[in-house]
Amino acid sequence: MRIVGIGTRVLNFLVDTTIVFILAYIAYKVWVFYVYYYNYPFYPIYYFIAVVLFLYYTIFESIRGRTPGKWLSVSRVVSKNGQRANLWQILTRSLVRLTVIDCFFIPFLKKPLHDYLSNTIVIDADKDLQS
Repeated sequence: MRIVGIGTRVLNFLVDTTIVFILAYIAYKVWVFYVYYYNYPFYPIYYFIAVVLFLYYTIFESIRGRTPGKWLSVSRVVSKNGQRANLWQILTRSLVRLTVIDCFFIPFLKKPLHDYLSNTIVIDADKDLQS
């Protein structure tokens, strides 16, 4: 079990963030259509970003243990003992990602806050593919 490096984590972040923003923008535009034509209440785009971000990570990591970004970099989320992360760990990871302070803990904890609080790690899944 090999823990991935910072380069892999950055690649995961860039791919997943791009997908999240595209999905949130589409949802926002659809909602604005309903606001304009059917007088639905207006919500700012950051509401959509937060909801899509939470659902995106929760759904992908709970079903497959990886997001499209992690699939691209051949990595996956597991608990500290190497087993598949349970639903509570995935929910904790997804909720903590919504906080702004998540990335500021890296210099102190040597990992993101969402990994620390959920007792999970991101590993190289290349070994899984070979066995």
